[in-house]
Amino acid sequence: MSADTLQTHLPWIESHNPLPSVENAWGTDTDAPGLLAAGADLGVDRLLEAYSKGVFPWYNPNQPVLWWSPDPRMVLQIRNFKLHRSLRKTLSRYAAQPNFELCFDRAFDEVIEACAKSPREGQNGTWIVPDMVKAYQALHRAGFAHSAETWLDGKLVAGLYFVCIGKAVFGESMFSTLSDGSKMALAALVHVCQHEGIQAIDCQQNTAHLASMGAQEMTRSAFLELSVPALTQASPDWKNAQIDWDLWRTVAP
Repeated sequence: MSADTLQTHLPWIESHNPLPSVENAWGTDTDAPGLLAAGADLGVDRLLEAYSKGVFPWYNPNQPVLWWSPDPRMVLQIRNFKLHRSLRKTLSRYAAQPNFELCFDRAFDEVIEACAKSPREGQNGTWIVPDMVKAYQALHRAGFAHSAETWLDGKLVAGLYFVCIGKAVFGESMFSTLSDGSKMALAALVHVCQHEGIQAIDCQQNTAHLASMGAQEMTRSAFLELSVPALTQASPDWKNAQIDWDLWRTVAP
């Protein structure tokens, strides 16, 4: 879809314009369900506005910035996280090794750059274009974007990055060069969320991988009812978050 076509059929916003109401997003009877608007910038304030309203950016290199708010929304409620037996065994095996570590915010830039090289499930190529990388790095420096990381032998082998505003957590993308590495990073994120009283992780779109971990679709209105009240609560100190090595026993089954 070209920029001219998008400008003709979508609200086109400039930097001084607020995002439209999510009720105006394209429906499931269109070829781009959840598409809300095009244009504007990826500054920190714009991203905070977007996530606070249940909106996120997602676009290809040949497109302008596109803003989305799908209905239904894929959400991993912490109580529904499935820590499968195979992952429990993997965590147990690695936890016994002194050269293995799960942590947060040690190498955010490396995580997002690795994610940018990894295609999203069911897609060719990456949606994390260079401008997106720079935007989320700025959001990280502002204290709202974070990484969950898996380290082995002093090397970053897997991870994911997410946005956190208050106690509202929005998952973005993950990568792994180690079998189950990103799943272990997700388990660590779920563990801290459970400890901090965070109820859910937004997963944006439905994939088989996320469904296998316990994520389910919910209506956009139900998602906003869950996420909006969490925005004003105190955020965790992600960088200093402690990982309990018994986390496979304490996260939700």
